[in-house]
Amino acid sequence: MNARDDVLARVRHALADVPDGERPEDVPVDRRYSAGGTPPAGSADVVRLLVERLADYGASVRLVTAGQVAAAVARAVSARDARSVVVPRGFPPQWQAGLAAERVLSDEPRLPVEELDRVGGAVTTVATAIADTGTLVLDGGPGQGRRVLTLVPDFHLCVVRADQIVASVPEALARLDPLRPLTFVSGPSATSDIELDRVEGVHGPRTLEALVICDPLVPPDRSMES
Repeated sequence: MNARDDVLARVRHALADVPDGERPEDVPVDRRYSAGGTPPAGSADVVRLLVERLADYGASVRLVTAGQVAAAVARAVSARDARSVVVPRGFPPQWQAGLAAERVLSDEPRLPVEELDRVGGAVTTVATAIADTGTLVLDGGPGQGRRVLTLVPDFHLCVVRADQIVASVPEALARLDPLRPLTFVSGPSATSDIELDRVEGVHGPRTLEALVICDPLVPPDRSMES
């Protein structure tokens, strides 16, 4: 018996008790995702896990209160010495209040790719974030802009509210519209060749920073310190 015959024999055995007239559509299958008893969105444990995962991927993460966002955004952009940054429509004005007006570029009308390649970075919000995988998800909604804004510039600063952070992928998918342009970001862009030489910034920004808004601030997890 070859491999093909073996596979077909296993399939026949698995279907042996299926009535002859039964069709696939006759048996409903529950395709809902299970959250698996994960911590609630925005909880301290979920926030800590996202921070840990993002740091593992090489992203810079800082916890801030709502009142500290504007100063933190300005500080992050200044540290990059970025002459200009793109801020998409819908990004809260109070969060960009610390940026010099001459540094802020709008994407309306749309900036050409050549100009995006010259800007210092992009500052956006997110649709949701996944703690288990250390992933920030953008869907082109308010404050996120079109996908190219976060793929061409070399620096991406992302502002995340604690209540947007969920524990698992299924929970994130339940919040997302599959018809929207979804971008999943897990750390700075990186790839490697056949010799495993790591190269960053090939398919997206070389530097990723995240500001996570927590009111009050989530205390550090002492069990993770060693």
